[in-house]
Amino acid sequence: MLRVGLTGGLGSGKTTVAAIFQSLGAHVISADALGRKLMSPGHQVYDQIVQHFGPSVVQPDGTLDRHLLADLAFRHNRLAELNQIVHPAVIAAQQQWANDLFTRDPHAIAIVESALIFEADRQGSAPGWRQRFDRIILVTAPVETRVARYVNHVSQLPNAPSRAEIESDARRRIAAQIPDSEKIPLAGYVIHNDGPLDATRAQVERIYAELVRLSTQPASEPIR
Repeated sequence: MLRVGLTGGLGSGKTTVAAIFQSLGAHVISADALGRKLMSPGHQVYDQIVQHFGPSVVQPDGTLDRHLLADLAFRHNRLAELNQIVHPAVIAAQQQWANDLFTRDPHAIAIVESALIFEADRQGSAPGWRQRFDRIILVTAPVETRVARYVNHVSQLPNAPSRAEIESDARRRIAAQIPDSEKIPLAGYVIHNDGPLDATRAQVERIYAELVRLSTQPASEPIR
């Protein structure tokens, strides 16, 4: 069995990379998707967020106002407060998913896709999280490329703000993340996602072949 963390900053293309890994046979879970589920009504994380940030973060339909929460996090420097609530619950859910998976398939490759593996460790919202992975893969791309991708994506959503506002939001979010230059030495593998999709896929295929080899090592043989 192999626990793999797949990370990358906003607009790096880690979700695209995760989909390629999944197409090759890896099992993938998204931290963002888990977070959205746990932040929905009926979950303890939802209750904790409302209690901490107040009823103003609740929309008329009872769901959380994610735009307002993002504004509080990135414009009003309350990201650490939000992460302290969300990260422990998301990580516990990921751990349970991986344990259930390895019970069914001892040689499974379990990939957790998350933008904040390094940040959660450094900020203290999930101390030691990255040490729980056997390997960490970083997806990287130039900052301007990442900003352009985010702007193009968000501008197509309903009721999207102006492109200038979206770009400012992207830069605030990127500034809140650890620079790739600091992450690269800490990652086991780096995927440079700044070219054609075929080039990215070729990198993923090479890494996946290595992960398969590692996942099938005898239990007595340490993973190196």
